[in-house]
Amino acid sequence: MSLVLALALALPVVAAVALIGGAGRGRAPQVVVATSLVSLVLLLAAWAGGGAVDLPWLPALGLRLALAVDGLSGPLMALTLLVTALAALVHRSRPADVGDGSEGEEASEGTFAACLLLTAAAALLTFAARDAILFVVGLECVLVPMWVLITRYGDPRSRREAGWLFVLATGLGSVVLLLGVLLLVRLSGTSDLETLAATAGSGLTSGQQLLVAGLLTAGLAIKVPVWPLHSWLPVAHSSAPTAGSMLLAAVLLKLGTYGLIRLPLASVPDGFAQIAPVLGVLGVVGILWGGLVCLVELELKRLVAWSSVAHMGFVVLALSTGTRTGVVAAVLGNLAHGVVSALLFAVVGVLRSGWGSGLLRDRAALRDTHPRLGVLLLVGLAAGAGLPGLAPFWGELGALVSAWQPATDRPQAAYDVLAVLAAAGAALGGAYAVRVVRAVWLGDASHGASATGSDPEGAGVVVPRADLLVLVVLAVLTVVLGVAPGVVTSLTTPVLDALPGVVR
Repeated sequence: MSLVLALALALPVVAAVALIGGAGRGRAPQVVVATSLVSLVLLLAAWAGGGAVDLPWLPALGLRLALAVDGLSGPLMALTLLVTALAALVHRSRPADVGDGSEGEEASEGTFAACLLLTAAAALLTFAARDAILFVVGLECVLVPMWVLITRYGDPRSRREAGWLFVLATGLGSVVLLLGVLLLVRLSGTSDLETLAATAGSGLTSGQQLLVAGLLTAGLAIKVPVWPLHSWLPVAHSSAPTAGSMLLAAVLLKLGTYGLIRLPLASVPDGFAQIAPVLGVLGVVGILWGGLVCLVELELKRLVAWSSVAHMGFVVLALSTGTRTGVVAAVLGNLAHGVVSALLFAVVGVLRSGWGSGLLRDRAALRDTHPRLGVLLLVGLAAGAGLPGLAPFWGELGALVSAWQPATDRPQAAYDVLAVLAAAGAALGGAYAVRVVRAVWLGDASHGASATGSDPEGAGVVVPRADLLVLVVLAVLTVVLGVAPGVVTSLTTPVLDALPGVVR
């Protein structure tokens, strides 16, 4: 099974190199879909068989190419490959939505598809890494293809500025994270994540744990992103092509929260416990800040991006509580946000393509012009609002419960306040969801929108079959994860129970 896992991770890279070299001209999106699905099958086979890779990498430095799939990384790796395939389908139906490149249409198409696969491959490497240095390497590799997707294929009016802001902000996070990892390896004498988790920082002093945890958390907080380190995210989303936004929200943001579990929570739990209340406060501020901005944001894609800041705030709050319930809630919230954000960005891509912009004004009622698209939008908005029976509900509920009953070494009174404020933030999520429903599903009469579909912008919306398939798949996943969260918790809980520094 080691070979199967290696093939699952290597196949996207091989296909990407072939696409850059000119193979598959005119069929690049189909190559991405096929490659992603084959890799997904291989991944599931390796996961079921307990596949792992452990080979010498840099023997002089004691580093190994250690890769494995477990109940914590496996769901995120599967989500990565699925969203990559769906993003390629979205791009196939509307290739004109991306920038024109600079080397001709066919070459540009191949490079775009290759960047999708390289982003997925780097994310898979990061999730599968069982070596702290290898984790950082994978995290760095993600930045380059995503930067290309934004700067070359994004909105021509802002893509260069957005791309550079993305790479500078997240690159800064990588530098801080690398400093923390190097210090951890130096003090612990190993970079093996399983060994680090087993010892849980027992050989480090309290001050050393605090310093390492601070560096690791600060570096990963930019990746999540945690308020006030979030400013790059709305800019990157508003400029990225639809497929790029789907990957950015569903995959790249998950690397940060996954890293918080694998590194500071597992490796230096006592140090993380000292800074956890601050992280919880920042998470709640992000929930409220993102919700308030969504109440006034006029551009639909930026609104969805700001909602990501709020939703990831719940994940961060849950992780900060130091409880088993909180970590499980964070895992559920992480997966749920990946599915729902991909759904919403895909819907927004269809609407922007037909409207010519994403402004929430003068729109025809989707219930009249495109009821199927409108229903799928409602599913995404209802999920974002945290309605029971949909995927994000369990993560938000678990975050609130764990904040109300945090670990004994957390300040109880402070977390009581955070729980109340987070609940208010959840109410804001419902408020901005209703705002979008009124403007898009019903038609905003106060701004002259037609409820009969007479608005020419609304009439211009076209829903290709490929897009409809993508939206239906994501909507079904949203419902499945909401109705049966035990499918995920049954996989992740045994892994979390084996990490003494996480379950306290």
